[in-house]
Parts: sequence; C-alpha cells; structure tokens
Amino acid sequence: MSRGKAISVKIPTQKVIKALEASLAKLEKSYTTQEENEAKYNKALESWKKELVKFAVDRIVKAENLRTNYRSWNKTLNVDFDLTVKDGEFPAEPERTFEVISRHEYTSQKEEIENAIRILKMTDEEVVNTSTYNAVARYL
Repeated sequence: MSRGKAISVKIPTQKVIKALEASLAKLEKSYTTQEENEAKYNKALESWKKELVKFAVDRIVKAENLRTNYRSWNKTLNVDFDLTVKDGEFPAEPERTFEVISRHEYTSQKEEIENAIRILKMTDEEVVNTSTYNAVARYL
C-alpha cells in the first residue's frame, strides 16, 4: 500500500498550548483518582466473586464432571465441577473504566507535556508546523 502525500497544516500555537494544558490536567486527574477508582473496582470485583459463588452453588445440582481433591495435610477439600450456562445467565464481571498509569509513565508524560508547553510559550511563531505538531500529538 502506498502512502499518500503528507499533510501540511499550520495550527495556531495558542490552540496547541491550550490543548496540551488540558491534556496535562486530565493526566494529573487520572493519576490522582487512580487509587480511588482501583478501590471501587476491587470492591465491585469482590462483590462479583460472591455473586459468582452463589450462582454456582444454586446450580450445583446441574453440575457435570464433578472432581474432588482432599488434602489431608492441611484438611482442605477442593471441589471442581462444570456448569452449562445460557447466554445472559452468567453474572457480568466488572470492568475497569479507567486507565492504570504507573508512576514512571505518569512522571515521563508529565515532564514531556510540561516541556512542550514551555517551549511553545517561548516561541514568537503564531502557528505550529506539522512536524512540531506530530511531536506533541500523542498527548492531545
């Protein structure tokens, strides 16, 4: 597949600065609320696991391929079985609705965005060329 002609546009510097500042604010908010969001997710996951146990126990009479394993050294019994589940019958597992950002990734992105903002604020150019825009586009 051949590549078409490169796009050459000029974007007002102030718009790029404003977009980068908004992106920085979003990154900081995502990072600071991450712990709270993770706690909510873990609570929902624990609730789902309890719901799953109840779901399985209520249907144990329909179990197939029952397997047991008793460990006498620690007095535990493992029971494993298969259930055939109809569509929509199985409890839905909670999903993460947020992005998990590591400390290293957060620090790196924050520094790069702040550097780009500082550089763009120092320029006298009214527009940003395509190559400069491409360098910061991943943060927008």
